[in-house]
Amino acid sequence: MTDTCSGSETAMPRPCGLERSCALPGAGDWLRVAPKETGLERIEAHFDGHAYGLHRHDSYAIGYTLDGVQSFRYRGARADSLAGNVIVIHPDELHDGEAGQEGGFSYRMLYLEPARIREALGPAARSLPFAKDPVLTNPALLQALHMACADMDRTLEPLQQDQVIALLAQGVLSQDKSAGRARRARIDMRAVDRARDYLDAHATRVVPSEELEQVTQLDRYSLSRQFRAALGTSPYRYLTLRRVERARQAILADIPLAEAAVLAGFSDQPHMTRQFTAAIGMSPGRWRRLCRPD
Repeated sequence: MTDTCSGSETAMPRPCGLERSCALPGAGDWLRVAPKETGLERIEAHFDGHAYGLHRHDSYAIGYTLDGVQSFRYRGARADSLAGNVIVIHPDELHDGEAGQEGGFSYRMLYLEPARIREALGPAARSLPFAKDPVLTNPALLQALHMACADMDRTLEPLQQDQVIALLAQGVLSQDKSAGRARRARIDMRAVDRARDYLDAHATRVVPSEELEQVTQLDRYSLSRQFRAALGTSPYRYLTLRRVERARQAILADIPLAEAAVLAGFSDQPHMTRQFTAAIGMSPGRWRRLCRPD
């Protein structure tokens, strides 16, 4: 993924990367980049004033504002994003960025190759979707972004990445009805059952998407659509909940939390805590205390 960046003549003599300012940075400016993944980049940043000059990406830029007012020029007009708003910038569209008020702004952004969007939509779209309005109130897109950016220190698991991309693709498609194509698809329950059984048997390790494709003979996005239609959730979410259940059983057996996390298939205790809390509504430690008050 590449971008071009043009700023004032006083710009620092250094190359401009993704969403980096081409002017002198403010004292409070910072940028955090998640580990590199194929076809996907994630960043989190804060800028006090000017953020970056006019530039364009060959990827979709989809993100959300954490705080402050995130202002930018896009397709001949100024846009302002507030905390909780979603931003969608189409590939090859010029844009810049700056703080819209005192105190600066913080945001998280995901850069996604168009091919990943097209692959995820499959027969559901006849063309790449285009969101006319760059600033949106879209709960589905916001949920997908929260999922993608919850842990910026780790790469996304393969099934988690598939789920994020599928949700983002559907979210952008919902903003462009002209790109959609109505189609009724029959659920392949044999493939869904095979995927579910495989996830049950391998919940304690990372399951590459290619393995499920081989087991079900469906491509990963077709499987994701079929799985959700049949079971109401994604393969990754199903896998995560199986891990949470294993963790609950381990905790009830008085196994220490750090050990329970590894036994359940989580990478470490903080990883388990985040997923457990999201699934149960409380931390593993609190759940253990409630189950064993003595």
